[in-house]
Amino acid sequence: MSQQTATAKPTSIVELEAELVAKRTKTRLGGGPKRIEAHKKKGKLTARERITQLIDPASPFMELGLFTGEGMYEEEGGCPSGGTVYGIGYVCGRMCVIVANDATVKAGAWFPITAKKNLRAQEVAMENRLPIIYLVDSAGIYLPLQADVFADKEHFGRVFRNNSIMSAMGIVQIAAIMGSCVAGGAYLPIMSDEAMIVDGTGSVFLAGSYLVKSAIGEDVDNETLGGATTHCEISGVTDYKHPNDEACLQSIRNIVDKMGARPTAGFSRVAAVAPKESWETLPDVFPFDRAKPYDMGEILKRLCDNSEWEEYKALYGKTILCAYARIDGWAVGIVANQRKMVKSKKGEMQMGGVIYSDSADKAARFIMNCNQKRIPLLFIQDVSGFMVGSRSEHGGIIKDGAKLVNVMANSIVPKITLYVGNSFGAGNYAMCGKAYDPRFLFAWPSAQVAVMSGAAAANTLLQIEKATLQSKGEVITPENEKALFEKIKDRYDMQTSPYFAAARLWIDELVLPSETRTHISMGLEAANHAPVTREFSAGVLQT
Repeated sequence: MSQQTATAKPTSIVELEAELVAKRTKTRLGGGPKRIEAHKKKGKLTARERITQLIDPASPFMELGLFTGEGMYEEEGGCPSGGTVYGIGYVCGRMCVIVANDATVKAGAWFPITAKKNLRAQEVAMENRLPIIYLVDSAGIYLPLQADVFADKEHFGRVFRNNSIMSAMGIVQIAAIMGSCVAGGAYLPIMSDEAMIVDGTGSVFLAGSYLVKSAIGEDVDNETLGGATTHCEISGVTDYKHPNDEACLQSIRNIVDKMGARPTAGFSRVAAVAPKESWETLPDVFPFDRAKPYDMGEILKRLCDNSEWEEYKALYGKTILCAYARIDGWAVGIVANQRKMVKSKKGEMQMGGVIYSDSADKAARFIMNCNQKRIPLLFIQDVSGFMVGSRSEHGGIIKDGAKLVNVMANSIVPKITLYVGNSFGAGNYAMCGKAYDPRFLFAWPSAQVAVMSGAAAANTLLQIEKATLQSKGEVITPENEKALFEKIKDRYDMQTSPYFAAARLWIDELVLPSETRTHISMGLEAANHAPVTREFSAGVLQT
């Protein structure tokens, strides 16, 4: 049984936050204290220690993908953080993507999810035109799962393809070989712009000494085969030789310090003003029960500078809130699901968290305006889906929903998405889910991501299960039906968990509400490094 289902379920937003903090602490131990101790006895820093020494003192590091692989490889002993630590930090004042293999987890070997995480790190660097630094310490592909990591388009080899593409794009890549670097993995640092190696612990070769002996009968040790002396003095494969991790990391800083400036997108930023409302009072206005209504404006009061925003079409399409605002000084266009019951233009009450035709139409127009004004977009999701029924169908809900999806998908300004509650069905798509290329996708621990809620799915699947059992002549008692419902609901609820989504990289990171402004601000700063190079066009829209 996974940790997610074995522990008591939180019953408040405060308990959800405490659970997240506890899970972070455990996950950041990687392979555990014993393996950390063995790693350090080799004279090596851990992956997170390396990152801490690399970035500027007291500067933030926005870790991404912390819960990658959570609960996915229990038969293999687990793969905390996918065996890789990555995120965005500041090196000599310059924002960089940093990727570090965690050799305390299966010697840094690549599981299938490890490849996906490394590809996501490269994608972040490419989309935002950020330099990327690789701190390499990996045994290569995890052979028992090689069939799921080796040969497909989004597998291991894609990393080296991306090395080549980024080099052509002018994105700086610096690699430090700080441990093993074996077989195909040897290409990653050597396809970077500059590569350095730590003497005594770093090694890089296409085949280790055992394989060389087996293949060609040569007796040679790994140090002679591919150590620092070999590659800095004989082969010329690596560019710098360093006595220890600390010197190697300082060398990276020296290189980054000399890099020139690049053009930016020029998004508007002014001096930041703190919100008037505190996150500490969030439990008073944000219900734990995901079915209960609340005012999305209360979230914005704690997110926007000075708790202010300029609402667009406030009296129309009220189940989506659209507004111009600033977050940590950055100008943003906010598209958020309004979760309170509202009155339509015809005087009818509309359910919060549901997208109606008028709200889809309003959001589409707002997104087009933000593209014209070069204002980045922030989508805040707590959505159950689109309104259904004959009245909505006759009113053209599919047409209006398609228009919203179209302009959102074709947006040329960067998009950041935040899940605070439900992210169900087509609402996930329309509000810029993972499939629609948000630059960053964050989620609160209160988020749920699925086709529908656990209860709704369980009711649907229960009917199928009952029909199957009855076709076999089995009698379903009310007690059995209830037990079957709970079994299905528990299984489905586990899959709606934000940890389930984070494990599979459907979201970039789980954040505490109090961290939201910082993460969005750093996401916007990263996006500002990539100039907007084309004009907005949505193609054909049925109006």
